[in-house]
Amino acid sequence: MAREITGFSNPLVKRLRSLRDKKHRRAEGLFLAEGLRILTEAADAGALPEILVYVDRPDLPPLARQLIARTEAAGGDVVTTGADILAKMSGKDNPGILLGAYADRGTALEAIDRTAAPIWIVAERLRDPGNLGTILRTGDAVGAGGLILVDDCVDPFSVEAVRASMGALFTQAIVQTRWEDFLPWLRSGPGTLVGTSLRTDTDYQAIAYPRPTFILVGNEAQGLPADKEAACDHLVRMPMLGRADSLNAAVATAVMAYEVLNQHRRQVKHA
Repeated sequence: MAREITGFSNPLVKRLRSLRDKKHRRAEGLFLAEGLRILTEAADAGALPEILVYVDRPDLPPLARQLIARTEAAGGDVVTTGADILAKMSGKDNPGILLGAYADRGTALEAIDRTAAPIWIVAERLRDPGNLGTILRTGDAVGAGGLILVDDCVDPFSVEAVRASMGALFTQAIVQTRWEDFLPWLRSGPGTLVGTSLRTDTDYQAIAYPRPTFILVGNEAQGLPADKEAACDHLVRMPMLGRADSLNAAVATAVMAYEVLNQHRRQVKHA
């Protein structure tokens, strides 16, 4: 049975609002996701919120009621409140009707089974939460195993990144690690590391991509540092026929991921 919160001073309001801050997310082991679509995608991927807050109203969609029932059945804390209090919790003027607090979904590098997927995406010093969310969506679309975030990347569990992922956060393994740990791990088993760079003449369609392929994309403004380029098995670039000299990091990742996917599809077709 859902309990009701009617006042802004309720401790849960402060607690959930604090999860917008990385420090509190780490301390609590929780992060926020908002909106019916993202929470439904999460449930379809097998993830239910630890805490679910919703605005009760007569036109509450059936999917929302199903999600509430599933959360209650799983022992989650279900709370009903007003739209103004939900907005206070989420920090968004128009947060919709649902807000969920989920257990941290971070994965240790050593727990990754690299053979579980033919494609993995690796991002180095990625700073924009929109790019991170879009890359997660691309990973989901191409059947990637997950996203490995190297060095000082934006927090994948920030509200902005979760929102941009449109639920893909719940279908992809997410690893946060350091380069000095990632590279030895990569070289300890199968896997080809392919970096995107402007400092190469190799066309991205000119090489064969084995399974698993690790696509490495660099910082939005600076690209990959020289030492990380040197560690790649291949450096490739996409043709730029206009005035722009490079693609957005998320767009470049999508182009690369679909090239790898299409090569793998052709291999299966001709096998």
